[in-house]
Amino acid sequence: MRWITKLVVVLILLTGCTSTGATQNYSISQNDVVSVSLTNPVVFSVSRVVVLANGVAEIMNSLNATSILVGRDISSSEDALKNIPIVTSGHQVISEKVIALKPDLVIIDASTGPKAALDQIRSAGIKIVQTPESWTLRDIAIKVRAVGAAIGAQEQANLLNEKMQKAIRKTHVSKSARIAFLYLRGTSAIYLMGGPGSGADSLIQSIGAIDVGAITLKHPFNTLTPEALAVSNPDVILVMTKGLESVGGIVGLLKLPGVAQTNAGKNARVIDVDDSLLLSFGPRTPSLLTALSAMLKKTMA
Repeated sequence: MRWITKLVVVLILLTGCTSTGATQNYSISQNDVVSVSLTNPVVFSVSRVVVLANGVAEIMNSLNATSILVGRDISSSEDALKNIPIVTSGHQVISEKVIALKPDLVIIDASTGPKAALDQIRSAGIKIVQTPESWTLRDIAIKVRAVGAAIGAQEQANLLNEKMQKAIRKTHVSKSARIAFLYLRGTSAIYLMGGPGSGADSLIQSIGAIDVGAITLKHPFNTLTPEALAVSNPDVILVMTKGLESVGGIVGLLKLPGVAQTNAGKNARVIDVDDSLLLSFGPRTPSLLTALSAMLKKTMA
């Protein structure tokens, strides 16, 4: 997903627990959340749109604009979008596929590339609009307004933002648990701890919990060390589902240096969230916050 690029610079139903020996963790999947969406009909200023910006296809769906969506990137994974052609190879744009769809608008963000592919699309006379990326709850409204403006649906965008804000305000605030967000890719020997600006800090803080990395570390993503874990000593560890799988599940996680010595490790308190959901910052985020708050309460019981 495109949030991986930020590593260089990057949860109204609940699932049960998954047991591994004497340990357990709690999971939040895409099936456990719903999107905030509008259903009223809209007349747009464009008729054929290809989306190459992280999460924008999801916003288009919530704006009731899938009728004009003819191509997308791989980052949006809602079932409602499954029939929209993917025009990227991994996260790399394939200009020929985009041009063949004859769009009158292509929406990108700062992570879209390669540049040569975008230049070819522009050379074909196709309009490209860049929308902002979203890494905090506040960013969501800005991004939605930008998408609305690009497709001539400003009023629809404002309505969606109002609906999402109401849903966020209804989120149950959890007790002040101390949470550490770990970004793990065991197959690539990548073990990082989220700090200020990781994206996860915004979610954790919004449900009344404490992101220990955000107050003890300097960078959005930091090398995971026993020392950092000892200083932060989280009550709960938050990870992405594939990241947890990549280190051998919760048993493997507890074998990482320093993890077993934390309060979270001693009590096997781990929450994993679908990779495409955790840092999506879009119409599914309000539901994610509700699920995350409830799961945190269950984990800390």
